[in-house]
Amino acid sequence: MPEFEIQHITRYIYEGPVRDSANQIILFPIKDQFQDVIKQELTITGNPLVDTHIDYYGNEVGSFTYSEPHTVLTINSKLWVTTKHRELPVNDIFPAHQWEDLKRLQFMVPYIDFLKQEYFEGIDELKAIIEQQSQNDDTPYHVALRFCQYVYENFEYIKGVTTVETKLDEIWKLKAGVCQDFAHILMEMLRMVHIPARYVSGYICTSKRNGMRGEGATHAWAEAYLPDYGWLGIDPTNNCIANETHVRLAVGRNFSDCSPVKGVYKGSSNHKLEVAVSVDDENVLNNSDAMIAEAHVTNIVSDAPKNSYQRYMEIIQQQQQQQQ
Repeated sequence: MPEFEIQHITRYIYEGPVRDSANQIILFPIKDQFQDVIKQELTITGNPLVDTHIDYYGNEVGSFTYSEPHTVLTINSKLWVTTKHRELPVNDIFPAHQWEDLKRLQFMVPYIDFLKQEYFEGIDELKAIIEQQSQNDDTPYHVALRFCQYVYENFEYIKGVTTVETKLDEIWKLKAGVCQDFAHILMEMLRMVHIPARYVSGYICTSKRNGMRGEGATHAWAEAYLPDYGWLGIDPTNNCIANETHVRLAVGRNFSDCSPVKGVYKGSSNHKLEVAVSVDDENVLNNSDAMIAEAHVTNIVSDAPKNSYQRYMEIIQQQQQQQQ
């Protein structure tokens, strides 16, 4: 049973003192038969009280407000998590029966949300590709794996070409993006053939860096619902099954349901965002400054005054940088 140590630091550095920083965090790993949290240490600037609740999709969500004037806000999450390998689906049911089972889910809660397609200009082109890829006697499992491979082979992994607000139209035209974009395209393909698909945020955890995309940052992938099996994790960024090396934080319809950190505050809109993630490195885990020194840094500068909603959208946009 693999055990992982993970540290995830989010730090905002403001141009001048700000106050009334109200935030929502989804940094609490999912707990089920395949994943358990041994311990979590969460430290936040000012030690505010964190209220938690379970959202509609079963995620643990924290909320806090730091009212005192401050120039830095740091959210530091340390995790000790164990995972368990999940056996892969066994295709011992006739494919037609599996597709019939999926049809019955189209009007059932909670699958309805995970079957809604997003219209975009390239939808007809994508439908044609799906038809070309279809084969006789395909099971939903085989289709999910083939779609995963298609996204992996036909979309280029490039950081910085998209943001959290980038729509499917642009991702389709660019044929490029990061793990969030790969997951969104794969989910659209699965939903087109009536396979429920949901977005997953989390971490890739390997004992040694092996070149997998998404290491050293938060990651995103998709899950497909298969009859007589349940939710199967599929990582199109790496063209693999998401199993015991993928630690899950949250699930939802898309990125906005799973954003690790988002919030609003009163004060200057100019600030810098630093995000760092480390897995299984004790020297780094015990030295947050070392992590930040190598962190992804985003400067957010504006000459025009902004209202709280604009600042909220600005901060949300930066969360996409955490999922590269």
